[in-house]
Amino acid sequence: MKQSMRARRMERHHRRLSKLPKLNLVSLMDIFTILVFFLLVNSAEVEVLSRDKNIELPASVADQQPDQSLLLVVGSDQIRVNGRPVASVNDVMAQDEAEIPGLAEELSFRAEQARPLTEAEEEVGRPITIMGDKDLHYQLLKKVMATCAATDYRDISLAVDRVASGGSE
Repeated sequence: MKQSMRARRMERHHRRLSKLPKLNLVSLMDIFTILVFFLLVNSAEVEVLSRDKNIELPASVADQQPDQSLLLVVGSDQIRVNGRPVASVNDVMAQDEAEIPGLAEELSFRAEQARPLTEAEEEVGRPITIMGDKDLHYQLLKKVMATCAATDYRDISLAVDRVASGGSE
């Protein structure tokens, strides 16, 4: 029996829909390749400092990233240089001296172990990053910075959380 045009069209349509769809993996692989390159390129610019759970960093809108340097963490109970405890915060606050002896010893030791400074670096001093809570006592921060400067670590950076600029300059 002869089929009408409409019946043939419907039969072709049903045959087309009854086939299993095929997944084109070539375009999917292209997308993943682009994604991998994007992540590789952009991950090189981010410097992540190991964070202490007890420290809440102050916020900043500064654009300039600090150089890789020695990390000094001023916690609520201890002062640590690259994870090694060097002084107790309570002892430091109780003393009248402007410098912290344990911190000075550790920084002097680290300076001896490091390579000698060039003439240009001697003017600026050795780099150090201080990570302290935003509610840190000013007197404690002042003693820490004075100790750093006395041991030739004068290129001081303070670790902060970067926030977007509010636009009100």
